[in-house]
Amino acid sequence: MNGQQPGGDRAAAHFEPLGPDDPTTVAGYRLGARLGAGGMGKVYLSHTPGGRPVAIKVIRPEFAEDPEFRRRFAQEIRSAQRVQGLYTAPVIDADTDGPRPWLATAYVPGPSLAAAVSAHGTLPVETVLLLVAGIAEALQVIHGAGIVHRDLKPSNVLLASDGPRVIDFGIAHAADATSLTGSGVFVGTPSFMAPEQASGRDVGPATDVFALGLIAAYAAVGAPPFGEGPSHGVLYRIVHEEPELSGVPPRLSELVTRCLAKDPAARPSVAEVIALCRTANDATTLRRPEDWLPAAVTAEISARSAAPAPDLTPPPPTHPPTTPSTAPGGAAAYAPTTPSTPRPPAPPAAAPRTPSAPQPAHPAVSPYAPTQFGAAAPQSAAPLPFQPQHTQHTQQTTGPRAGRRGPAVLAAVLALAVVGGAAVYGLTKGKDTGSGSGSGSGSGASPSASGGTGGARPDPAPADHKGVNLTAGYHLTLGEEPLRPQKGEDGGYELSYDTGGYLDAEGRGGSMVLLDPGQEGSLATCRTETRFTQNVYVDKLGTGRQICLTTGTGHLGLITVRGISPEDSPSTYLTLDVTVWRNGAAGAPSR
Repeated sequence: MNGQQPGGDRAAAHFEPLGPDDPTTVAGYRLGARLGAGGMGKVYLSHTPGGRPVAIKVIRPEFAEDPEFRRRFAQEIRSAQRVQGLYTAPVIDADTDGPRPWLATAYVPGPSLAAAVSAHGTLPVETVLLLVAGIAEALQVIHGAGIVHRDLKPSNVLLASDGPRVIDFGIAHAADATSLTGSGVFVGTPSFMAPEQASGRDVGPATDVFALGLIAAYAAVGAPPFGEGPSHGVLYRIVHEEPELSGVPPRLSELVTRCLAKDPAARPSVAEVIALCRTANDATTLRRPEDWLPAAVTAEISARSAAPAPDLTPPPPTHPPTTPSTAPGGAAAYAPTTPSTPRPPAPPAAAPRTPSAPQPAHPAVSPYAPTQFGAAAPQSAAPLPFQPQHTQHTQQTTGPRAGRRGPAVLAAVLALAVVGGAAVYGLTKGKDTGSGSGSGSGSGASPSASGGTGGARPDPAPADHKGVNLTAGYHLTLGEEPLRPQKGEDGGYELSYDTGGYLDAEGRGGSMVLLDPGQEGSLATCRTETRFTQNVYVDKLGTGRQICLTTGTGHLGLITVRGISPEDSPSTYLTLDVTVWRNGAAGAPSR
């Protein structure tokens, strides 16, 4: 799928207006313009609430209707969210389960390599070497996450002022199993496929190296080495014939020739590709100056940087509001224009009947206050706290006062209602968070968490854990007391410090939100924020940054970074303050 690169030579030409068939919003993202279209769908420009431009890619309906595509797409998105490289456009949000799957990536204000060569001609050798080295660095990160790009081509390489950006990594894998590709619909471009792809054999990292050699030749010559035309002819030449490299500059000849070896085992690794670029560079050391691109391409980058501001006026509703779509892992997708609000408290439900409990000397007003017994409840309210069965008490009334059962029954009903309400108050008083007991997790229990049918639960008391040293390769489980790091980084843990350099919420249904600098973390903030992700890289963190963590078991945690291990430390660790609200997530089950 073409990433972010329509044609044109001025800002207005780079941002196509939305057409009548284009959506105006996607999961709360306001769409401002169309950036392009490709084999897998359309790409739109949007913005985060803070004004950061993003590219929203909406998958074609034909793919969305294929269950196997959706399964693979979800798997690839989870993997792609782990890729955080200098030369990749990171995936920041996605929905794999909605009617139209989509993903959001960082917007790169630059043309694709295909658009630049088409509009401005071939690139100088020095630029090609820097381009190939940057793409090779991107492939190191992508392959390190267990992903093979499979569709590396000039239109999936964007040119930015500080280097190239590789986009759409891994997405072609999701389309491989669909009925569309099985019936002859190509997601990739035949001119940039490897022989093993063209012949239907297994692909691997070497497949992307072959494509990188094709890209190097294309950037220097302006045409793919195996030509263009009908796909079957191109694929035949890739498998059985040698590439046309007569126009490749001598300094690029060894690099391109080795990458285009028919045998995947004979191709260089991406690390060797970078070394070949260094060897071919006259200065022997690659240095990327600000003017690494030709002046015409740099001018186009400046024009594309003037992204049109989003229309902040929401369109009139054309259909009833729907539930926000979900992101991978079951978390609600980031909806910047539709912030969520705390769920209103539920009405009180029936309390257990406990007539034998003692009555406190000074009963306080509570949700079970006897003075509310006779009030008329609205139709939507839950049952009254206590409703005695009149027949039971009248049958027990015997003796001389049996003839006065009417007043006696009434008096018994009122007395028993008082005793029942006071008993519930006495049972819950010691566990109410307002008691100030400060007893850790026990003080956070609510009436419903104590075994009753419960009503609106009070907020759980926070359990603070200061100075937790979480070492890379270890994890935390918020429900544990005391909270101590345990060894293991990949096993469905609630919060782990992965040795790859990121915090991971991989537990079933778990998610994280990285709060903005200066944003104050609290229970209310963590309940309402919806900018969900599964992991946060440590290089994005600094002292004082906070993360809201929601576990699949219903706990909420506020993670505050207090320190990062120095470079000369024998171990890699984060020093964290962790505040836990057990069962504090909105809608969490009572425990």
